[in-house]
Amino acid sequence: MIVVMKLEVSEEQISNVEEKLGEMGCRAHIIRGVERIVIGAVGNPKRDQAHVLELLPGVEKVVPVMAPYKLVSREVKGEKSCIDLGGGLRIGGEEVVVMAGPCAVENRESLHQTAEAVSKAGAQVLRGGAFKPRTSPYSFQGLEEEGLMYLSEAGEESGLKVVTEVINPQDVELVSRYADILQVGARNMQNYSLLRELGKQSRPVLLKRGLSATVEEWLMSAEYILAEGNEKVILCERGIRTFEGYTRNTLDLSAVPLVHSLSHLPVVVDPSHSSGDRRLVPSLSRAALAAGADGLLIEVHPQPEKAYCDGPQSLTPEGFADLMEDLERIAAACGRRVKKKAVLSPHGRGDER
Repeated sequence: MIVVMKLEVSEEQISNVEEKLGEMGCRAHIIRGVERIVIGAVGNPKRDQAHVLELLPGVEKVVPVMAPYKLVSREVKGEKSCIDLGGGLRIGGEEVVVMAGPCAVENRESLHQTAEAVSKAGAQVLRGGAFKPRTSPYSFQGLEEEGLMYLSEAGEESGLKVVTEVINPQDVELVSRYADILQVGARNMQNYSLLRELGKQSRPVLLKRGLSATVEEWLMSAEYILAEGNEKVILCERGIRTFEGYTRNTLDLSAVPLVHSLSHLPVVVDPSHSSGDRRLVPSLSRAALAAGADGLLIEVHPQPEKAYCDGPQSLTPEGFADLMEDLERIAAACGRRVKKKAVLSPHGRGDER
């Protein structure tokens, strides 16, 4: 349930509601919206005491939440969440944020080359895998902490934020030292130990949809993170497994407007992993913006034919630059805009041009 507070509510009255919810066996999550404050009550109350809450000073009404996911629901927060990525960069608002880079961090030189290219083209976030969970145990598994160091260096030099995947709960603290955004891969969407640990962090979390996950299962995974206190969750649609064999996965673009209607969390789309084919990435990227995506996660490699993994789905830097020009026009037609290109400041981080 959610407790809707009156417009003139005081901090003391909010604290009183929190205390009462604790006595009922619930955890209180304060959500400060644009117009008013609501308190989400998560847990199993000892008994039905909604009528008691309504009698407390500062409470306007108590509303039950019907969706199984509570904190991520539009019932709890009507307006869309805008996640602060730091440095003036936000996702979920009018601006579309593009995250780009190689599937895996292979070496320092290649990564820096890619970071410089995608930054020049207009990307705002550098993506790259330091820990690579692969289907085959014999495939390249990533450079681990060395790769994290390369990502951090490349991000600093190019003025880009960094997003990278974390696989194990015990690695969350390590990855947090190097990355601005922590990614949960499709295979770990229901790794609840990992989700709980990420919920205890202050870093934004990019949560990819599982290979065969329903929208409800995806949102319930996000609920695990919010329930632990971290409200900075970005959902990522990356395609689901179907019977179709022509593409790597089937991109569910209908999930973008659907999730926006169900949840206040921002949604980005990964056209690279969904298709597995660089020829399809530009069209799927344009379609994702038209469907309302708040951002894109695109694989770029200076020499895709020599990439350690996922070369066939990676754009060249030149192809990515052409795509960014197209995306600016598509975003404008949809009443939005692609985040402006970054220009390096004397201190390394990008300044908006």
